[in-house]
Amino acid sequence: MEAVPRLGLVDERFLPPASRILTTLAGELATPALWIALGETMRGWALGLALAFCAAVVAGVVIGTVPGLRAMTSSTVEFLRPIPSVALVPLATLLFGPSLGSTMLLVVYAAFWQVLIQVLYGVAAVDSVAHDTARTYGLSAWSRVRHLVWPTALPYVMTGLRLAATVAFILAVTAELVIGSPGLGAEIQVAQSSGAVPVVYALIVLAGLVGIAVNAGVRLLERRVLAWHPAVRSEVAA
Repeated sequence: MEAVPRLGLVDERFLPPASRILTTLAGELATPALWIALGETMRGWALGLALAFCAAVVAGVVIGTVPGLRAMTSSTVEFLRPIPSVALVPLATLLFGPSLGSTMLLVVYAAFWQVLIQVLYGVAAVDSVAHDTARTYGLSAWSRVRHLVWPTALPYVMTGLRLAATVAFILAVTAELVIGSPGLGAEIQVAQSSGAVPVVYALIVLAGLVGIAVNAGVRLLERRVLAWHPAVRSEVAA
């Protein structure tokens, strides 16, 4: 990326050298405004992800454990799940305008389905013999969920969280970029509108680095939570 504009293969006005982008990024990181914008992005991401995760886990466990409920809701889930979150941009703009609420609406919708589908898979993976045994011994519904369903579904839940965390960050930046909600995406839009090309690339690089950090953080959390799981233990041993 450094050599392409330096050799004149691409106009530097449209693709600055990597050294200039990194220098610009260093300068932007020294300004409080960028950290405020990044904080707004991370707040929308964290709040939306937390809300979607809690709602999806509860809904997934209920749908998966109540007899007949999964069959009754499958058509609704299959209808709503493929709807792209960006299709809700007009609705979010109408309801909340360029605010945190718009970001959270898109983040929650996108992240919810990632977690819900994994929870449903996890609940369905519970061994039927173990389930029947628990019923035979008179375990209450809550005890079966706590001691049987949840340990079985937890690896799926953590996979859903990892997928949802990445998607949620993408949607948070997208909402800010398209709707104008406060955050990193809005800063990219402002830089693009003012023709500050190096700043645009610097902020895009920053967004990529934050995305990598988010994924790494969730992966670390997944290993900690599933330290007892054979797959994680073998991965750590290797």
